[in-house]
Amino acid sequence: MSDSSQSLTLLAPVAGVVVPLAAVPDPVFADQALGEGIALDPLGECLHAPCDGEVVQCARTHHALTLKTEAGVELLLHLGLDTVELQGRGIEPLVAVGDRVRAGDPLCRFDADALARGASALITPLVITEAAGWRLREPILTAGARVALGEPLLVLEAAGTESHETLADGPEAERHLSLALAAGLHARPAARLRAIAREHGVGLAVHHKEASASVESVSALMNLGLTEGAALRVIARGDNAEAALDAAEALLTTPEAEAHAAPQAASSEALEELAEGELAGLVASPGLALGPLMHYRPPLPAVPYDGAGEAVEAPRLSEALARVGEALARDEAAATRGGQTAEAEIFAAHGAWLADPDLAAAAGERIRAGRGAGQAWREALDAEAERLAATGNALLAARVADLRDLQRRVMAELSEAAEPALPDFPEGALLVAEELTPSELVAVAARRPAGLCLAGGGTTSHVAILARARGLPCLVAMGPALPAAVDNAPGADAILDAERGRLMVAPGEARVVEVTARLEARRREAEAARAAAFEAAITRDGREVEVCANIGGAEEARLAAEAGADGVGLLRSEFLFLERDSAPDETTQRDEYQAALAALGGKPVIIRTLDIGADKQLPYLRLPAVPNPALGVRGARLWASHPELLETQLRALLGVTPLDALHIMLPMVSEAGELRQVRQRLEAIASELGLSARPRLGAMIEVPSAALCAASLAAEADFLSIGTNDLTQYTLAMDREDPALTARADVLHPAVLRLIQATVAGAKGRCPVGVCGAAAGDDLAAPLLVALGVDELSVEPARVPAVKAALRRLDAAALAAELPELLALDDACAVRERLTAWLDRTDDTTTTTTTTLERC
Repeated sequence: MSDSSQSLTLLAPVAGVVVPLAAVPDPVFADQALGEGIALDPLGECLHAPCDGEVVQCARTHHALTLKTEAGVELLLHLGLDTVELQGRGIEPLVAVGDRVRAGDPLCRFDADALARGASALITPLVITEAAGWRLREPILTAGARVALGEPLLVLEAAGTESHETLADGPEAERHLSLALAAGLHARPAARLRAIAREHGVGLAVHHKEASASVESVSALMNLGLTEGAALRVIARGDNAEAALDAAEALLTTPEAEAHAAPQAASSEALEELAEGELAGLVASPGLALGPLMHYRPPLPAVPYDGAGEAVEAPRLSEALARVGEALARDEAAATRGGQTAEAEIFAAHGAWLADPDLAAAAGERIRAGRGAGQAWREALDAEAERLAATGNALLAARVADLRDLQRRVMAELSEAAEPALPDFPEGALLVAEELTPSELVAVAARRPAGLCLAGGGTTSHVAILARARGLPCLVAMGPALPAAVDNAPGADAILDAERGRLMVAPGEARVVEVTARLEARRREAEAARAAAFEAAITRDGREVEVCANIGGAEEARLAAEAGADGVGLLRSEFLFLERDSAPDETTQRDEYQAALAALGGKPVIIRTLDIGADKQLPYLRLPAVPNPALGVRGARLWASHPELLETQLRALLGVTPLDALHIMLPMVSEAGELRQVRQRLEAIASELGLSARPRLGAMIEVPSAALCAASLAAEADFLSIGTNDLTQYTLAMDREDPALTARADVLHPAVLRLIQATVAGAKGRCPVGVCGAAAGDDLAAPLLVALGVDELSVEPARVPAVKAALRRLDAAALAAELPELLALDDACAVRERLTAWLDRTDDTTTTTTTTLERC
């Protein structure tokens, strides 16, 4: 960007064809609600910085980001239209909030074909959202002109500082109109109204019946609860009142081109099958449950009801708001550094709402009425939440949870009491929440709920892993419709089918009877399995298979021991490194590892060294931004750049006893040399410490190269363990967390099965092979893995008894005879169908495998 005292030049962020902003087929941009600018129909597949600046905002879904120049100008780059609904698919961010960039630096890569299929258009607006005393000259290029990457595109010139304060003086004008927006006056058009007022330098207010709201407060506008067809009176005051009203009328009386609903949690095919009263989600922990719906809300901190007067309480509230605002900004920055863009965007949104002047004014009124600062804030947000919920608008009602979070955070700043206890809920309830922290999940699970439904979250989140470890059925990513649906039927019985990914909010009597019978049958099966859990799992043809547990730490090691696990097949040591400001020291790590070994009483415990990268990031270990993190520095590759982390972890591991029960496993190994280097370092440290015993050292098989070279790895390793989640992802080139690909990223694809077969064949006679991925606990995949020759399965602790029971019913040799035909099939669905039919023929007691066909 050219930067002189008089002009700023913005460069084309991508090669493309010029589209005037007014011609963009989205009223938010065409009406300049966000500001002036231009758009490009891109011819490349990478967006670059149009100027020097700092990245101050990155959308959770990667489709938009904002740069701020030293002069204070803020520029929004919005990749495509309606791309928010793609949830980041096809877009690879290359920068994060806080990064400083130079003109021409790459900002994000994108798959133009994928975006073209999923978005309404690839047209990419460049909008000046904050002019900071500059104004836009006429565009350099005309509509339809072709521009090269880095070519001058727009020029701004100094125009004196502008103010966003609304004007109280000047002529007044008004319009009567009927609201034509299908979703009502929600946040999106409310923000555009505010932009119209600022653009025209007028005061603008919306009146409905006896209520009114200034457009400067988005909350006040939403609180009007205006729905389609509502009669409005819009009043503008200022020299440009009529022009502002023209724009406001066009906005409010023109139906939105698209219903910008929140993205659905399930695939489009699954959504077509939703019955009335059903909500869809992603299965984080499988199972079936029946119970009363309860909305889980942590209790509010205790605050004084009465205040010491406005002179004391008003400053206390202001200081608390400032502290929470600073904390939200820190949380946003930390989440961004850790690659947690969804969390970062939530923190940013909460920070914006915290600054809403109407909320502070409402609390101020209550302080003047004698309330303490914390109580005043509580009442103000209670009233706000009630108004939003009463609108009947699902989009507005879904924001109540955000208000509750802000309510709790500010009250905590004003409370001197200890942390409040968990809210009461009956055993066997189905809990519904926006999100849970891992510590909340542990505390909640102790109260024995029947299941969990979360509006947010992901299937590989810590909460999901903890739920699976406890056998607690759980759906995640259910979206904003979930809280509203539950609030409409509090305490009513519902069915959580965490096998099909469904919550049935108001099931019929026949359905309840059916599910009750299924649950009773499963209860009897589970009791029988638990009774035999400590016995060996020996197949009908005489093969003994170890069934171990996947755990996150010492607490789950105790669960594994109680469940009858033959050992630990995977301890995810990264749990020790996450959710802290710095890496755990040697003592902290050693104590946790020792507690896990002690819980298993001498049985083997496999501890995976730190597996960070791709979807898991550490705030204190900033890895460089790369085009594709899943193919970048992660797992074993981390040690070359951060050897101190491995050094500390190896010393901590070598400090436990007995060492013959400890097995160390290296993740993301692609060749034998990586394992050999770690073994050499392990030997050196052990010799330095004067140790005579050595732990076993193994490698994870997660990438095709490791599977194909299993023989050379087995010559170096004491054991191999197949991580089926990543092996499936890398073999099929399908992101396992992409909802559109979830059903197709299937371990039973013949290509994945052949790699597992190659691993077993390569290791035969050299070292044992286990499986620690999700497939080990799958009703269909587990028998097939044993038939392929796998020696050990590692599953979530709660699954150990059931997996052992299933293996005792298996004739592994007979299933192995079917392998040539199974591996010759076309796809995973064909394998599932053939395998289900075979298992049903050979085991009349099978009751659970048929449900897995629904994936196909």
